[in-house]
Amino acid sequence: MSTRIRLARHGRKKQAFYHIVVADQKAPRNGRFIEKLGVYNPNTKPATIDLDFDGAVNWLLKGAQPSDTVRAILSYKGVMMKKHLMAGVVKGAFTEEEAEKRFTAWMEDKENKVADEKSGIEKAVIAAEKAALAAEKSKSDERAIAIALKNTPVAEEAPVIEEEPVTEEEPVTEEEPVAEEAPVIEEAPVAEEEPVIEEEPVTEEEPVAEEAPVAEEAPVAEEKTEEA
Repeated sequence: MSTRIRLARHGRKKQAFYHIVVADQKAPRNGRFIEKLGVYNPNTKPATIDLDFDGAVNWLLKGAQPSDTVRAILSYKGVMMKKHLMAGVVKGAFTEEEAEKRFTAWMEDKENKVADEKSGIEKAVIAAEKAALAAEKSKSDERAIAIALKNTPVAEEAPVIEEEPVTEEEPVTEEEPVAEEAPVIEEAPVAEEEPVIEEEPVTEEEPVAEEAPVAEEAPVAEEKTEEA
């Protein structure tokens, strides 16, 4: 019977996690399996992998074939490296102690790389959170400015008339004291200096009517009547 190490899907929609199982190659994906080797959860950052290391190495040495995704997981956890070293021990290329030393050095280097990767992911998450907070703050500021502009009266929002100093820069009307500098009416006291009307005592000096008592001096007619 050919066996295969693969993933069995579990969980709800868009929140799936997987069991790493050893099953018959002809069995359905979520059907019966021979042994469960661990759990793979890609929803976390970094992904969570819980694996039975020795059990996976034993199944690989027995000839079980992993799927592409499971092969990447096993390589990440060092199972494929351990299997390669154990195959070299079986062939007599080096001793088991040498294989263990090589594997220990490889795992230390791998753990350092994983730690650096985790710190980089954490920094990226913190930077993303700060960027999201800054974007949200800028949006809230824009909303506040828009609300303030909306609630501001139109008369207050239109200081355009104040910024139009055209009437202020036109002091022509203020510098036109033509009416004030034209005291011609004040310097023309012609009516006051014309006492001609006052010096016309012609009516007063005309006592001609009073000096003509001709009617009184005409008793000549009476004398003529008496002489007649």
